[in-house]
Amino acid sequence: MQVIHSIADMQLLAMNLELKGRHIGLVPTMGALHAGHVSLIETARKKCDEVVVSIFVNPTQFGPNEDFSKYPRTLEADLQACEKAGADIIFAPAADEIYPKGYSTYVNEEHISKPLCGQSRPGHFRGVTTVVAKLFNIVRPEFAFFGQKDAQQVAVIRKMVADLHFRIDVVSCPIVREADGLAMSSRNRYLSTIQRQDALSLSQAIFNAKKMVEGGTRSTDRVIAETTHILGERRRVRLIYAQIVDCDTMEAMKEIVPGKSLLAIAAWVDEVRLIDNIVL
Repeated sequence: MQVIHSIADMQLLAMNLELKGRHIGLVPTMGALHAGHVSLIETARKKCDEVVVSIFVNPTQFGPNEDFSKYPRTLEADLQACEKAGADIIFAPAADEIYPKGYSTYVNEEHISKPLCGQSRPGHFRGVTTVVAKLFNIVRPEFAFFGQKDAQQVAVIRKMVADLHFRIDVVSCPIVREADGLAMSSRNRYLSTIQRQDALSLSQAIFNAKKMVEGGTRSTDRVIAETTHILGERRRVRLIYAQIVDCDTMEAMKEIVPGKSLLAIAAWVDEVRLIDNIVL
C-alpha cells in the first residue's frame, strides 16, 4: 500500500494507472475511519483494480463554530484499517496542498444543497463539492464510493457529476450501524455512555417510521409527528430537522411514496451533531 501526500505525485500515479488501463475507485474520507468506511473500501475492492482512499479533514466544509479543530485525526490507525480492508493507495494531503495561499475558486451546487443541512450548515456543501471536485481531478477515478448516511451529500455530488460532466459513477453504499442501531459516525466517539443512550433515539425514530410506512401510513405529517415525539423524549437531544424529502432532489414531499421518500434527521446530542436517514 502506497501513502502519497503530494498532489503532483498522486496525479502522476493516476495518469500512469490510467495509461495501463487500470480502473480506479476513490473512497473520499476525513479519516477517523470506522466500519462504515471499511465497508466502502471493501465494496470498491470488489469493483475496481486500484482502490484509492483519500484522508483529508476538509476545512472549507466546517462552519466557524463547528468542530474542525477537534475533529479526530487518527492517521496511523486509519492506515492500518485501509491496508487490512484492501486499499492500494492512500492520498493524505496537507491543507496547504489542497488550498494553497491565494486559493479563491469554489464549486457550488445551488438546488439540492439548499434544504436540510444546507439550511443548518451554511456553506457546508460548497466545501464538500469543492474538495470532491478537486479529488476527482487529482485521482481521476472511474468510481467514487460514498455512504448513504450522508444521503444529501450523495445527491449533491451526483448532481455535480452530471452538471460538470465528470465521467464518474457515484456509488452509494448502505448505512452501517452499531449493534445497538446507532448509525456509524466518526463523531460517535465524542459521546459519553449517557449521551449515547439518548443518541439511540435517532435510529429508534428511523426504524419506527419504517414500520409505520410498511403498515400503510402515507402521511408525512403523521410520520414526522411520531419522529419528533420519539426524539423529544430524550432531554439531551435537540432536534435540528426531521423532514421527509425526495431521495434525489431533497425537496419536501407532501405524501410518502415508498422507495422514493427519504426521512432525514439531524439533531444535537448535547454538543455532538448527528445525522441519520432511511428510504421509506
